[in-house]
Amino acid sequence: MQWRDETVGIIGLGYVGLPLAIAFAESGAKVIGVDISQERVQSLKQGRSYLTDVSDEEIEAVLGRFHPTNDYSALRDCDAVIICVPTPLAKTGEPDISYILSAAEDFRPHLRRGMLVVLESTTYPGTTEELLKPMLEETGLKAGVDFNLAFSPERIDPSNKQWTLKNTPKIVGGLTPECTMRAKALYERVTEKVYPVSSPKVAEMTKLLENTFRAVNIALVNEFAILCRRMGISVWEVIDAASTKPFGFMRFEPGPGIGGHCIPIDPLYLAWKAREFNHEARFIRIADAINRQMPEYVVSLIADALNDHGKPLRGSRILLLGIAYKPEVNDYRESPGLALVELLQRKGSYVCYHDPYVPEVHHNGWTMKSVELTEDELAKSDCVVIVTAHKCYDWEWIVAKSPLVVDTRGVTRKMDAPNVVRL
Repeated sequence: MQWRDETVGIIGLGYVGLPLAIAFAESGAKVIGVDISQERVQSLKQGRSYLTDVSDEEIEAVLGRFHPTNDYSALRDCDAVIICVPTPLAKTGEPDISYILSAAEDFRPHLRRGMLVVLESTTYPGTTEELLKPMLEETGLKAGVDFNLAFSPERIDPSNKQWTLKNTPKIVGGLTPECTMRAKALYERVTEKVYPVSSPKVAEMTKLLENTFRAVNIALVNEFAILCRRMGISVWEVIDAASTKPFGFMRFEPGPGIGGHCIPIDPLYLAWKAREFNHEARFIRIADAINRQMPEYVVSLIADALNDHGKPLRGSRILLLGIAYKPEVNDYRESPGLALVELLQRKGSYVCYHDPYVPEVHHNGWTMKSVELTEDELAKSDCVVIVTAHKCYDWEWIVAKSPLVVDTRGVTRKMDAPNVVRL
């Protein structure tokens, strides 16, 4: 059977949903984009982007086919609907799938016979079949018979110019073979390669394996960084040397912690689900503990570095360079920079930050604005901490104009600079 889904609905127009909506519109499909944020919808209608990976020009080019709205009823005429809403952690550390449930509840009255529904939000294995399927079947329509249902994990890597939505293989797992093949046909409009798997659970678990792999290896190299420093060895030189091996080694780098909407969160979804099967995911818990301790370790480096310069942490002026969780993005969700701000302030430091992509931060009830990065700002800071390695930064100038630099990203490792302390 050949499917040609010409009207595609996207629920959630964030880092995953918006690029996907534009890609389908560029393929010639009519796209209905639904988001609960009126501000986002208005911005898109005016051709303005709020993501670093999507330009105003890209939005303007597809506005004839891309229709952003807050109204879920606009989805009633869609052939396919893709759910791309956030899946954070609750304060208790358990999965928070409330956005998925809310999206499904608001969309459910507009589900119709013949639709394809795909969940892309990262979640634990079983969500599609155990939660989404029964919710949608409350309409009286049966999944796999009256409508198609599938899971396809998002693989968006913000700011990555080499691997994009178009050339990154897409995983799809449907409730039935027909559901899988229809989802495959849909994504083939926007992706060069689609890899089908046998079920939604396999697709859900695939995403968790990918990000758990990254989290565990980042934790390993973070532990190496702590050990190397105690042994008087440069972890950066060790990593550079190990990276010359053409097989059996994959490069990971240490840092002040992990951030973003995937790596700090997804493995904990799996660890939580594992308990249902009487299994304790020890690797995941250990890796999470190591990664979450890194901001405190960095604060100890800052304190030691200031002490060597005859200054206490309390009362010192600390300038953080970068608050986004990774270079060239404006996303600061779960960023280790946020933890550094709070830890340093708690110890009595005066903290400010500069980030060309994040003019203002709102977090845990506090707000902070990015300062202007000037020679005077660097000079009057007791310690400058490199948190995010944005490419626009002139590291040699920063090191030359700062009295003390703590480099958590290894960007100064080729410099012979006595005022630099490296992770």
